[in-house]
Amino acid sequence: MTKSMRKRWLTLTIAATLLLGACSGNGNGNGNKGQTNTLLKAKEQGYITIGFAGENPYAYKDENGELTGEAVEIARTILSRLGIEEMRGELTEFSGLIAGLDARRFDMITAGMFINPERCKAVSFADPEYSIGEGLAVKAGNPKELTSYKAIADNKDAKVAVMSGAVEIGYLQANGVTEKQLVIVPDQDAAISALQSGRADAMTMTGPALQSRLEEAGDDGLERVMDFEQPMVDGASVRGYGASAFRMEDTEFRDAFNAELNKMKENGELLQILQQFGFTEQELPGDATSAQLCSSQA
Repeated sequence: MTKSMRKRWLTLTIAATLLLGACSGNGNGNGNKGQTNTLLKAKEQGYITIGFAGENPYAYKDENGELTGEAVEIARTILSRLGIEEMRGELTEFSGLIAGLDARRFDMITAGMFINPERCKAVSFADPEYSIGEGLAVKAGNPKELTSYKAIADNKDAKVAVMSGAVEIGYLQANGVTEKQLVIVPDQDAAISALQSGRADAMTMTGPALQSRLEEAGDDGLERVMDFEQPMVDGASVRGYGASAFRMEDTEFRDAFNAELNKMKENGELLQILQQFGFTEQELPGDATSAQLCSSQA
């Protein structure tokens, strides 16, 4: 082979290699291949990894150490129907969910995650699985007469326990609660402990989660504020809509998940699962979609 022929052969080889690399891709970009990669990969390997916030009744371990909860059982049902038989769930702190998704530690995230403007910029939400309001618990007899977030703000000595990264922090601050009044805790058990020990005069989280934790604690010294006034922010109710979330490029995965979720809404199966964890028809999401909620809150 002559020198010129060798040079031409080398040039063609390099060109072919670059072309093949461009066509195959690695599935980590934002192109079309990347959009389908997570779902296809999960189907091929037969399992998927999900990040769940450890928050009862959304995701928690039962007395046998098995992962369960509203979000867990909905995800398990849908993923099975998508051909993904094994769900490898990992409980983590709520504040670490989105970072774990971005770092590809998780393939999707869920459990008590409300659709809100900032999160809509960071993740791609499926349609909501439920809608829900807030709850407040205090010492028995409600000695400081805390019946709303505004009542907490008006009593400068009152302190409220709330989970790190939770949407309630913004609601509290919007209603005048100062940073000094917030007792930031890592999880629900820590919120209960803060209230029991007197470090906090109240604790707040979503209604079903609050009810579940009070029942689990079985402490007669604590009670739920039954006449609690739902907080308002900028003149609007803060009633939240919870959903599973995906990376921005995983549109095919999100759409496939949505299709199965909508079937469950129509045939009543969604309500059946929700009812197992203390939800009622009042917590159904109705016709709300993630697209509507993201655009209306933008």
